[in-house]
Amino acid sequence: MTDTSFPLDVLAIGRLGVDIYPLQDGVGLEDVSTFGKYLGGSAANVSVAAARYGHPTALISRAGDDPFGRYLLRELERLGVSNRYFTVDPDLKTPVTFCEIFPPDDFPLYFYREPKAPDLNIAPADLDLDAVRAARVFWLTVTGLSQEPSRAAHLAALAARGRAEHTVLDLDYRPMFWSEPADATAQVALALEHATVAVGNREECEVAVGETEPLRAADALLERGVTLAIVKQGPKGVLAKTADETVEVPPYFVDVVNGLGAGDAFGGALCHGLLEGWDLTRILTFANVAGALVASRRECSTAMPTTAEVDAILQRGA
Repeated sequence: MTDTSFPLDVLAIGRLGVDIYPLQDGVGLEDVSTFGKYLGGSAANVSVAAARYGHPTALISRAGDDPFGRYLLRELERLGVSNRYFTVDPDLKTPVTFCEIFPPDDFPLYFYREPKAPDLNIAPADLDLDAVRAARVFWLTVTGLSQEPSRAAHLAALAARGRAEHTVLDLDYRPMFWSEPADATAQVALALEHATVAVGNREECEVAVGETEPLRAADALLERGVTLAIVKQGPKGVLAKTADETVEVPPYFVDVVNGLGAGDAFGGALCHGLLEGWDLTRILTFANVAGALVASRRECSTAMPTTAEVDAILQRGA
């Protein structure tokens, strides 16, 4: 087990699985013959990204009692994320996710999480609430609210946090995990009562607060009580807003190989910037470059950049 100092800089909870990504571009899965295997899942990827910046990090999640689960346990440790809160589900299989790669902007995802993913079996009794309270950043995603007992565990963790600083809700709406958008909207409303930071793209903001226009979406999130609202606008960059400040930063353009990990890279960089106490412009600029670097690479978790890689680009005047 990885020995990570306590309290943690970053503690995340949520999705963990194996990404099976084609090593051939521009063809459907039916025609792909070679694949790469990687640790995946949004919360897991954010954890890896934060660890790459040198932060003591852990992930609360579950996987199956199978070879893929053993791979994930080992891979978390290799990538610098404490596995102290990783548990094995005796009944459910470790989920796998396939994608197709059609650069620059088409990356269909195929989730194999039936009948249920182990990470949705996290229960309130599984939580170390002292660690949740003490973490400098607590990161959770909307996916974890989609089923019980994970929903109850997420809400219990949020209640324990007591809206402590840097309680970050990743709006991460995946329609295949919900019966209808209204169900997600209702659960997001409950989570926003405890979050201090909310981050999502325009479509995710529409599900969360009924707004797609970035400024209105940010205002609606602030009205729900968060102190920092971040709206990702794709090719238009990123908008962040607090009660006193509005910042908009343009994107950093790259030749996209696989855009799927960019948002998680942004999330890990956001955690880093918050922990370092940077101003909003610096946080967003750094996170944009981190996300772009991962979009220029095939995989997600193992593509997360180091501080030196991001700084090298910023020093060139990104």
